[in-house]
Amino acid sequence: MLKKSPLLALLAILPVLLFTGPGARAEGMSIADTVVKLPLEDGVSMDDAIESMKLRANALNFKLVAHQPLYKELEAMGLESKRVEIFQFCDARIAHTMISENLDFAAYLPCRITLIEDKNGQAWLVTLDLDQVIKMANLTPELLENATKVRDTIKEIMEAGASGDL
Repeated sequence: MLKKSPLLALLAILPVLLFTGPGARAEGMSIADTVVKLPLEDGVSMDDAIESMKLRANALNFKLVAHQPLYKELEAMGLESKRVEIFQFCDARIAHTMISENLDFAAYLPCRITLIEDKNGQAWLVTLDLDQVIKMANLTPELLENATKVRDTIKEIMEAGASGDL
């Protein structure tokens, strides 16, 4: 029997969450418009990127709450896969504030950064474009400040990973 993954279920419905409901602007948007992608710089290995992201997240008080080496699971199933690893980061205090105000924010927790190798061997860091979520959310000034901090922190973690900056 196939076990359903909550993460895979969330990923499957993400386009629906972004492209439907009040304030959604699906017209003219593609799935690529909902993500931020950074290629790893020349000379930065995927392992270097991982180490850099972990160190930067720690320095910014964002906790690595989960790591899924998805490619290993796929290989265990007999499927050939390029490297795909999902990292989940969180600031529990900000998460608590956001979901206390609106339970819908729970669908976006924790923040994910995926390290993925494309078919040409280029490694990328990919995450949800939080600017798109922020635009739709109708946030109070406090929540906007928190959401902006999360967006900026995830961006900084990704930039450190892409550059291999320790």
